Formats: sequence, C-alpha cells, structure tokens
Amino acid sequence: MSFSVTVSWPPATHGSHHTAQNSEPLQREPLAKDSGTGDEKISRDHQLSFASGQVVAGSAAPEYQGSQDKVNPEESLLSALAACHMLSFLTIVEKKRMTLLSYRDEAWAELGRNEKGQMAITRIALTPEVELTPPQREEQLAKLHALAHKHCFIANSLAKEIAIEITPRQRR
Repeated sequence: MSFSVTVSWPPATHGSHHTAQNSEPLQREPLAKDSGTGDEKISRDHQLSFASGQVVAGSAAPEYQGSQDKVNPEESLLSALAACHMLSFLTIVEKKRMTLLSYRDEAWAELGRNEKGQMAITRIALTPEVELTPPQREEQLAKLHALAHKHCFIANSLAKEIAIEITPRQRR
C-alpha cells in the first residue's frame, strides 16, 4: 500500500492548480513585506492536496515566518500520530467487543534540539480520555493504549529520539 500527497507553492488561488508539470517558471510570489525591515520575504503559505481530493492550506509555524491560520508541518505530524493511535485504539476496542462512547486526545509536542543539535520534535504526549462500556480499570486502560501504540503505523515510523508518553484517562 502506498500513499501520496502533493505539496504546492504558491498555493492555488480561485480554484486553479499549480502543478510540478507546469512549464512556467516559479513566480517569486506571493511576497510579503517584513514590517520591521521593509524587506520582501517569500511567503511560507502552501497547499497540501491529498489523493482523497482534500486540500489543506499549509504554512510554516508563525515563529518561522508562517501564517497563524494555516496548518504547519509540526501540527501535521502530531495530528497524524494522534489520529493513528486513536484508530488503532478503535480497532482494538472493536475486536474486544467493547463499546467506545467517546474519545478525546489533547496531544502536544515540544520542538527542541536532538542529540545532534538539530531542530526536532523532541517530545510528544498523547493524553487520550475515553469513555468505554464496560468501564475499564486504569491498568486495563493502560494496556489497551500500549497495544494501540504498538500497532500505530505512525508511531512505528518515528525516529527513536522521540519519546511518546501516553497518559490514559477515562471519564467516569
């Protein structure tokens, strides 16, 4: 099985698509003036097009000259991990014939420097809060999350430097 996503810059406007096959030279726009210096900077805004037909507006994080109102790569990675863990958890719960009433995870990540001194996501925490019937003891819930983590494709793909801490919680 393979997956694909198309990253385009500059992002398409008014329904048009900019593709790699386009023979026109890449325009140096959209440019934005840096209000502090008056220098022109290349916009970090771009477009992510998925095989499903979904299109997401992307940018760098605001700290890296990106747009606050668009998805950045760090958020994309974190959301992929959190969604993968949730989907693995749903599969396990289904196989065990439990009923999942709700699932909410306020995942977070820290950007820092790895052992090589490179910028990296250095810590990720998943904090899923679930409501199951029948209700599970904390030890059982922790085992379900550990199994979900073991079977998560994204978690299995991340570099070993990233610590993933799962804090299982269950609403009562």
